[in-house]
Amino acid sequence: MREVVILIPEVEPEQNVEIEVSINGKKRTIHYKVELLNWEKNEVPPKDKVTVLKHYIEEKEKNWELVEIGAPDDGNIPLMFRRREDVLI
Repeated sequence: MREVVILIPEVEPEQNVEIEVSINGKKRTIHYKVELLNWEKNEVPPKDKVTVLKHYIEEKEKNWELVEIGAPDDGNIPLMFRRREDVLI
């Protein structure tokens, strides 16, 4: 098993989360960040939202990978990214 799901407290947008784990006695810190993509600010028509989301994700720094897309709320959609070098194998 490569992934373990844990619940964390509610995270505000544009926050970083560090989770320290110990696997077979070796400690690692996994880094996450939460960002909000604002549909209304960009005046995105409903049919183009998927395209805008795709471009936003593709333009991220290559050392961050998308791990979760949250439920849209008030014209925003939360996105959670994990730093790639932190991925446990």
